[in-house]
Amino acid sequence: MAETIKVGMVSLGCPKNQCDAELMLAKIAKAGFKIVNEAGLADVVIINTCGFIQSAKEEAIEEIMEAINRKNDGINKKIIVTGCLAERYQKQMDEEFPEIDAVVGIAKNDDIVEIINSVMLDRRVITFGDKLCHNMEGDKLQSTLPHYAYLRIADGCSNKCSYCAIPLIRGKMRSRKMENIIEEAKKFAENGVKELVIVAQDVTAYGIDLYKKYALPDLLKQLCKIDGIKWIRLLYCYPERMTDELIETIKTEDKVLNYIDIPIQHCNKEILRNMYRGGDEQSLRELFAKLRREIPGVVLRTTLITGFPGETEEQFSELAEFVNDIKFERLGCFAYPAEEDTPAAEMPDQVDEGERQRRADIITSEQEIRMGEYYAGMIGNTYEVVCEGFDRYSDMYFGRSMHFAPEIDGMIYFTSAKDKGSLTIGDFVNVKITDVLENNLLGEQV
Repeated sequence: MAETIKVGMVSLGCPKNQCDAELMLAKIAKAGFKIVNEAGLADVVIINTCGFIQSAKEEAIEEIMEAINRKNDGINKKIIVTGCLAERYQKQMDEEFPEIDAVVGIAKNDDIVEIINSVMLDRRVITFGDKLCHNMEGDKLQSTLPHYAYLRIADGCSNKCSYCAIPLIRGKMRSRKMENIIEEAKKFAENGVKELVIVAQDVTAYGIDLYKKYALPDLLKQLCKIDGIKWIRLLYCYPERMTDELIETIKTEDKVLNYIDIPIQHCNKEILRNMYRGGDEQSLRELFAKLRREIPGVVLRTTLITGFPGETEEQFSELAEFVNDIKFERLGCFAYPAEEDTPAAEMPDQVDEGERQRRADIITSEQEIRMGEYYAGMIGNTYEVVCEGFDRYSDMYFGRSMHFAPEIDGMIYFTSAKDKGSLTIGDFVNVKITDVLENNLLGEQV
């Protein structure tokens, strides 16, 4: 009897890419292949790449080179490259990496089993299709911890921000049918998932293509009816689409966490216009003031870009002052990445790379001070925390409250008065915060 082929998946980049990986893994498992968690143990290694910005591309290339080295050493037999880098650089991947056995566009993810069979017969596969036919439906093999899952509600993006390559890679936004999303969420709940993390390139645009209206509030209300689901978290909201209806839904639906991720990128009107985004400083100030007023205790997360083409020192100072005033609970700041084939890369007055990074470092340093103040204000308070494991070095459990998104934010490390091993992953407990340790909190179960 032939030995079962072992398949390993390395998935890079964002949770949306992870959703693609989970769909492929389910097909691979169903076909009878053995899935292994270590790429070094696999006969076939699949690298599900990100191709969004330079650092992500470099990480993907590094992973590919490591796989090629393992293949040359006889460890991996075959290498398959999928995901955004494969989709974006079809010709280059084919020509520059002859050691790769298959380069697979996102529209061909469904064919992953046939592709594995082909490469094992020493056939090289280069396959692409219409990215608008990229399938988001099907069984998933969950790759997160058992108590939370990423629920993708749409793919692609129609916002066409001037700096962003996502529409080039993934195409225009396509919402999933609401009944399909609900069905997937119910399956997650049956499998023990307690937290749904809602993801898309822009979750607030959900439904505009299918239902001719922003249907995220309707979807959230349906998801809240599912037994077993305790937390629903929203990532990637667009500021102009934070409607009164959506705010009211977040406010009134207990399961929808008061944690909202709204990447604004900048606050200066001229920079936003050159980014092909709407809004200005006043509209953003009004939005965040409204969210704080309407949703007490809301955790606001944002993302910023410094050094966008034409950004003056004055415009940067305006951004820094804005951030200082708003006091975001969570913030990521990136030096502008000039992405090829995007309008922004061709704009005049490109800011020096070192200056872009200097500005990002200033925002990041100031945010660290604010984070310290924010965390200090949590000491003495008790929060509901989901246990995510036990750290034997510190002899403490660790987990997250609603203030921490999985894989993005820090952790809460806590002691338990009960016997060691009495808590399991996915248990919800009350933890009193006692101290701050860098980006994490310390506490004790009460």
